[in-house]
Amino acid sequence: MFKLSRKTLINFIFIACAVFLVSLFSPFFKNSAQKTLKPQLTFIGALKRECVGIIFYHRNMVELARLGNETDNLRRKLFDLREVAQENARLKSLLGFKQKSPYRLVAARVIASSPDSWSSSVIIDKGRYSGIKRGMAVINTQGLIGRVIESADNSSKVLLINDPGQGVSSIVQRSRQEGLVSGSLGANLIMRYLPDEAQIAVGDIIITSELSQVYPKGLLVGKVVNIGKEFSGLSRYAVVKPAAQLSGIEEVLVIIP
Repeated sequence: MFKLSRKTLINFIFIACAVFLVSLFSPFFKNSAQKTLKPQLTFIGALKRECVGIIFYHRNMVELARLGNETDNLRRKLFDLREVAQENARLKSLLGFKQKSPYRLVAARVIASSPDSWSSSVIIDKGRYSGIKRGMAVINTQGLIGRVIESADNSSKVLLINDPGQGVSSIVQRSRQEGLVSGSLGANLIMRYLPDEAQIAVGDIIITSELSQVYPKGLLVGKVVNIGKEFSGLSRYAVVKPAAQLSGIEEVLVIIP
């Protein structure tokens, strides 16, 4: 049978007493240490929070920059998609108009516009290789645009109907009253040489007449928005809003006789 020696028993009792005393006085020592080291612990805690804040700030800043770049890329892609969608819609409308039109038409893109302020013209990306020649009428789905005044192999210059040097023999669709529509370099056109008793009113539709040697009969020119008297008092004039939006043209159709 196992027996404890006197020395072993004394050691065991000593260790037990030591453990008891440590457990008894440890809260006192713990509280005293906390009170003594409180300023240092407070400083260390604040320093820790600052370090963590700096680390997280830098990480958040990098993440924010990444998200900003992704947002910019998505915005650019969305803008490109909208441009493509709008272009497809215009081309679809142009194709549908071309298929229904009684004329032989060549579609072209506008690649440049007149840089000066005393004329109104655009450059298109089709020319003689596509059958386009000087004097041909140019339209879009809205109405009359102008006529070709120069033609190269792969490009042509189109004089718009709002150019002061442009004249279009036209009639009032309702009354068949004839007149000459000319440009003014502004938003509207002027229909001149109307007799004082001319049957014309605001809202009347103006189309090309059969007297025109350049334009086919019946092309839509615009709508009357105002009527006035010439300085002589012997004739009247009409202000005509073009049917086609002449600024910012992107695609046109050239009528091939």
